Amino acid sequence: MTRPVLILGGTGEARAVAAALDLAAIPVVSALAGRVTRPRLPVGDVRIGGFGGPSGLSQWLIEHGIVAVVDATHPFAERISASATAATAAAGVPLLRLERPGWTARAGDRWHWVDDIPAAAAAIRRLGAARVFLTTGRQGLAEFAADRETWFLIRCVDPPSGELPPRRKVVLDRGPYTVAGELALLGRHRIDLLVTKDSGGPLTEAKLDAARARHLPVLIVRRPQRQPAGAVAVAQTVTEAAAWAIAQCRPEPRPTGLELSRPATASDA
Repeated sequence: MTRPVLILGGTGEARAVAAALDLAAIPVVSALAGRVTRPRLPVGDVRIGGFGGPSGLSQWLIEHGIVAVVDATHPFAERISASATAATAAAGVPLLRLERPGWTARAGDRWHWVDDIPAAAAAIRRLGAARVFLTTGRQGLAEFAADRETWFLIRCVDPPSGELPPRRKVVLDRGPYTVAGELALLGRHRIDLLVTKDSGGPLTEAKLDAARARHLPVLIVRRPQRQPAGAVAVAQTVTEAAAWAIAQCRPEPRPTGLELSRPATASDA
């Protein structure tokens, strides 16, 4: 019986890998963090919630006979990726990190890069923005709360909690988005600056196309610096990740020692 593959997900790529493995008749368990109220569920078994840190995840992998782990979490999900690296090493389970490529500037883009959310909040006034489209997610919104001059259009999947900028409008929506829809949103709210993370991927790229079309500056938060992968395999596409996982479940047959050193027979003389 084929042992299951664990996919750490919540992303479109994670759902696509789960579908590919299910099509190949490989059992899949997808783990979601549980931060989204109504997540899009992948095929196969689904587990929602944390594991209790690296030690808890390591124990879970062993108890459930997991043959391999695919980390297809968001590029900014540092904690779970670090936990997966430590847990799989302790459990002796192979790990692959699916890293979608970041966005690449095109002709006409006016991009400004910063290292983190606090730096993004500080750069808004430097760029002279008055009306900002903020698409960095719910986490980190408190960093913008002290800005009492800028008006913010905040887009999230679920309602944000904690401190928020006093001058704001919150829009609850999730991708994929269209360029036409993003252009209409920018125009309706008279946006003069887009703030986002370098998430990469096509689901939310339309806002960059819309900003380019309107000649708007874009403030982009760089991806966090990850530790060297070491023994962790890395893929950039769903196809590569699925092929790797299938290979872990169906390794190439190797000749046994008996086959390599079979007894001589008369026909060999």
